[in-house]
Amino acid sequence: MEIERQLDVLIRARYPIIYIVSYEEDRVTACLHGIAQRWNKKLHVWSVVRGMVPFEKGGADTATRDPGKALEFVESSQSPGLFVFRDFDAYLSEPRLQRHLRELASSLKVSHKTLIIVAPTLKLPCSLEKDVTVVDFQLPTFAELNALLDQMVAEVRDNPSVRIDLPGDTKEELVKAALGLTRTEAENAFAKALVLDSALDASDIDVILSEKQQVIRKTGLLEYYEADEQWGEVGGLELLKEWLLKRRLAFNERAREFGLPQPKGILLLGVQGCGKSLVAKAVAGLWRLPLLRLDLGSVFSGLVGSSEENMRRAIRTAEGVSPCILWLDELEKGLSGMTGGHSDGGTAARVFGSFLTWLQEKTAPVFVIATANNVHQLPPEVLRKGRFDEIFFVDLPGEGERAEIFRIHLRKRKRDPNRFDLEGLVATSQGFSGAEIEQAVIAGLYDAFEQDRDLATADVQNALTQTIPLSKMMSEEIDALVRWARHRARAASATEVAGTVGARRLEFGEPVRYNEGS
Repeated sequence: MEIERQLDVLIRARYPIIYIVSYEEDRVTACLHGIAQRWNKKLHVWSVVRGMVPFEKGGADTATRDPGKALEFVESSQSPGLFVFRDFDAYLSEPRLQRHLRELASSLKVSHKTLIIVAPTLKLPCSLEKDVTVVDFQLPTFAELNALLDQMVAEVRDNPSVRIDLPGDTKEELVKAALGLTRTEAENAFAKALVLDSALDASDIDVILSEKQQVIRKTGLLEYYEADEQWGEVGGLELLKEWLLKRRLAFNERAREFGLPQPKGILLLGVQGCGKSLVAKAVAGLWRLPLLRLDLGSVFSGLVGSSEENMRRAIRTAEGVSPCILWLDELEKGLSGMTGGHSDGGTAARVFGSFLTWLQEKTAPVFVIATANNVHQLPPEVLRKGRFDEIFFVDLPGEGERAEIFRIHLRKRKRDPNRFDLEGLVATSQGFSGAEIEQAVIAGLYDAFEQDRDLATADVQNALTQTIPLSKMMSEEIDALVRWARHRARAASATEVAGTVGARRLEFGEPVRYNEGS
């Protein structure tokens, strides 16, 4: 295991204090126990409940329950050893203990002793930053979870009331579904799947994913979205859909062997209501990957240092459940809150910078889909090449796309599109977004339902004529966005390639007014 090799090197290099970020105390301790045995060192474990006790003997030592007394124990110990402190982060804010650790670090460098803090979150005062080495302990790998599943299957295989149906592909999908869970969570999920129907088969993949949904929800930073949207419900956007379809299998081993890099993500710019968020949801269903939504506003907190930790937790969670899709909706609104006029001591800049660095250099299979309506509110760092694979501009739908959108929403409402005058609806809906077309269909349904009859073309036509589309209400802003995107972003629809976007857009807007003397 790579993390064990990393810790082994740090310990042999006599790093005095190591801070391991992990929820899995038992896995971490087992790993350190193996290292201690390899180099003939003793392993001691401290907690505020049991004090400092030898790992293999257990028990309790009331004399060392106090954190200060525990540090004195480490200082006075004459034997080479590893001293693990559990949840010690809760005491690091005390100035006396900070001073004690700094002085202890100097003596540990010339000894065969290592002090190791294990905590689920990183809380490190600035006074200790130079003396402490931080290590993120990875969640169980595919191989570890596969071995865990094999162990559980072996324990119940002889039970006649339990049915095991796990051919190669199904077993691989089941284990992949558990990626991102701790060992305990994965064990609980596999046990739950067994207990529910006394079987392990393909249907249990959803059970495992539901457990993963609970893990994501508990972070309070990411939302787990069910892949309810179908790929066929995305109208138009042919070029964007073609680009995404080509990358459908980009996360499997065959793609790695072929030499393909994992796609990083895309930035979708464009007019509100034209399907940017719908694309994010539909891609998750097409690629059969979890969809996680990150609300940048929830990352920030009033506690000093907590915003940075929130971003790290969100990224760790996304990487832990990867391969997955990370969705940042209306990116410019989150960034505007981050770069507000209030003084935050540079917190916003640090959080934003760390996210951009991760976006540029990430190696985990996390595909980022960011959407934005107002490109002028985005900092230039976001638009720089390398952050995203592509920047797509999603324009208002053309005639053919509007016809397709009408068909999609009529079929969703159990109506036959062939019964409607689609040509007339397309003509009336010039300048309408996909969301506005959907609302016109729904408004028509309300009118028809009130009159106790079926939906007719006239109902939808009436709703369209009573609606002022966004392209008219905000024509100047949309015109500016189109002009910016024509030579700076990739078109999402084939209709945009013809170069008539600006002319077509200006037909919807108010007459252009010029300043006198211009």
